[in-house]
Amino acid sequence: MTILYLLIINLLPNAGKYSIIQLQVFFEVIPMASVVRKEIMPFVNLTCIRTNKFKTGCLSVNLLTKLNKSTASKNALLPRVLRRGTAIHPDIESLAAVLDELYGARIEPIVRKRGEVQSFGFYADFVDDDFITEGGNILERTADVMRDMLLAPKTLNGRLTTEYVDSERTNLIDDIRSDINDKRQYAVTRLIENMCAREAYGTPRYGTEAAARKITAAGLTKHYRDVLASSAVEIIYCGGADDKRVEIAVKHAFAGIPRGEIARDIGTDILIDRPTEKERVIIERFDVTQGKLAIGFRLGDIMLAPNYAAIIVFNAVFGASATSKLFMNVREKLSLCYYASSVTDRHKGIMVVSSGIEFSNYDRVLSEILKQLEAVKNGEVEPWELESARRAVVNSYLSVMDLQPAIESYFFDQTVTDLKCMPEDMAALVSVVTAKDIQKVAAGLRLDTIYFLDRKKEVQDEN
Repeated sequence: MTILYLLIINLLPNAGKYSIIQLQVFFEVIPMASVVRKEIMPFVNLTCIRTNKFKTGCLSVNLLTKLNKSTASKNALLPRVLRRGTAIHPDIESLAAVLDELYGARIEPIVRKRGEVQSFGFYADFVDDDFITEGGNILERTADVMRDMLLAPKTLNGRLTTEYVDSERTNLIDDIRSDINDKRQYAVTRLIENMCAREAYGTPRYGTEAAARKITAAGLTKHYRDVLASSAVEIIYCGGADDKRVEIAVKHAFAGIPRGEIARDIGTDILIDRPTEKERVIIERFDVTQGKLAIGFRLGDIMLAPNYAAIIVFNAVFGASATSKLFMNVREKLSLCYYASSVTDRHKGIMVVSSGIEFSNYDRVLSEILKQLEAVKNGEVEPWELESARRAVVNSYLSVMDLQPAIESYFFDQTVTDLKCMPEDMAALVSVVTAKDIQKVAAGLRLDTIYFLDRKKEVQDEN
């Protein structure tokens, strides 16, 4: 890359003013896809990403709803139940057979949480027609199977099958419970639940075990009919088919989707400051051998006019890269923790720092994490730190187009945010983020909640 940079600055006027990372974006990135987005039916949008980079296509159908404690578990359970059987293919075996006929196409349930928007539906991948000898309209036939799952599930006396509901409810509860086995993730989940207890964001993606246990076949059937008619629908395709063919296939498949009064207020409410006068500290005790510290911040004033590129680079400088301040100082230099990292949710305007520590190091680790944040607020960021962070973020955006699931996920995110651009556009924006930009992001952060997963008291007493 350095040789390429030297060649360019000798050949192009004023090229020397650009950094290596900027030239990587400007000269090495060639758009690999064309994107068309349009409303094809009332409140049904299609995003078509055409690329010849893959031998497969992918298609997702997503119903968007407001995240809510009373419905989150029902929404999470629905695609699992619908995937079990349709009126035409009433069980897993017959569905597997029809997918085998489509050269091993796969259709899986998908549930997502983006800010305070919950979505559920199906994700399919299948071979591109250009790579099979006979052809066979695999896109169209796969879309029809997805249609049957969503609009014509197996029922008994007008209700979703009790056997399927009971079985998948048990599986959902097992998945909810499994969170506690991963103490790192559990600590983050509990932090968010407490930090956003009065906000929809505090509801986990799959809802709660208590809510899931109450779901019946009759109740889920009623919810299914209500949510199907009231949800906006986002359909995303990525593959070699042109957008006209995709539109015709999707319109044909989903023409029968009921459209009632569509819920329009499904955005995310953002708090600029914490809702309490002082930050909260929550300590829970388990039989654990390692403490888990999770710290929640509000991003603050930057969310009034979000500079997403600056937020992402700030996060990389602070705790989301291998050269971040948390990794280099708290973990490596001071050896105060087993891991330390940060993650931001740009939809909600929240940052979470997660760390695994010795129980006795709680005060030191907390103090050092806040000290590193203060350093960024004071502009104490070396040029190499900024450049390394930008390079890491740019590379992550440029790699989006290497995998179809990553492409689908990226463009799904675009549907629930005001930011509408290609990955290479985001990379270009990231490449020009300055030290002042990230200092401005850091300056607005407000500490909200501290959660610590500690060992049980009887264990402490024995020591």
